[in-house]
Amino acid sequence: MTWTLTEDLDAFLGTAGPFLHARPAENTVFLTVTDTLRAAGLDMYGDLPPRFGWWRDGAGEVAAVWLRTPPWPVNVSRAPDEAVEALAALLAVEGDAAPTEVFLPRPEDEAFARAWQSHAGRRPTVRHETRLYRLAELSPPQAPPAGRSRTATAADRALLIDWTRGFLRDVGDDVPGDRAVVALVDDRLSHRGIEVWEEADGTPVAMAQLTRLVAGQARVANVYTPPAHRGRGYASVLTAAVSGRARQAGAREVVLFTDLANPTSNAIYQRIGYRPVLDRVTLAL
Repeated sequence: MTWTLTEDLDAFLGTAGPFLHARPAENTVFLTVTDTLRAAGLDMYGDLPPRFGWWRDGAGEVAAVWLRTPPWPVNVSRAPDEAVEALAALLAVEGDAAPTEVFLPRPEDEAFARAWQSHAGRRPTVRHETRLYRLAELSPPQAPPAGRSRTATAADRALLIDWTRGFLRDVGDDVPGDRAVVALVDDRLSHRGIEVWEEADGTPVAMAQLTRLVAGQARVANVYTPPAHRGRGYASVLTAAVSGRARQAGAREVVLFTDLANPTSNAIYQRIGYRPVLDRVTLAL
């Protein structure tokens, strides 16, 4: 049992697709990233090509997958320990080309950390911890702030790029090069996947992004309010608005990630109807 690696997106989806579709909420990042690559092109994030992998168990069934879209971390699915350990060994021999971060579920992170220490000579450190939530019954805020939600347009592009960088800094991510951030914003604008909250005078004060609908799921992402406008309920009402949009578009499952170090956001999302699914960890290698 070994990892099969490819840079062929169609080959990856043709083999790993049933595994991903069986648990669309848990596999939201794989589903949305591959769908975006198919729509926007394999070079949307940078010059280095994406890489994909799948692991078959003793019965020959796909039991784990991973993908790497530089400059973002390697993303790993739920996986048996032997698959996680083999992946650590595989990445460790890449030397200078090895990734700097891996994003994987708990408890798979511990198996990876042990294997990485064995093969690379050092133990990875926890960069941050996140929790995946799934929407149950949507409960919008009963006393929303003044203003309205609207779909962002190209006229908002520069502001959205700046806010996306701000979001990444706030959650402790290394802000990737301009190309990756701009590509992310442009792609979501292309499918009307960004909502902005405007105050009564038309001033934009917050944003929330939404991935494409794929395999019956959509993910709310990059919910951001600039520091000067926080504490007024914009994140709650805007997250509820985009979550409702996703449901109206036919999403059977609406999901989002939160930073476990931020009790405010975790409480907000639970109040509007989100429930925990699983925890994931970003390991710095």
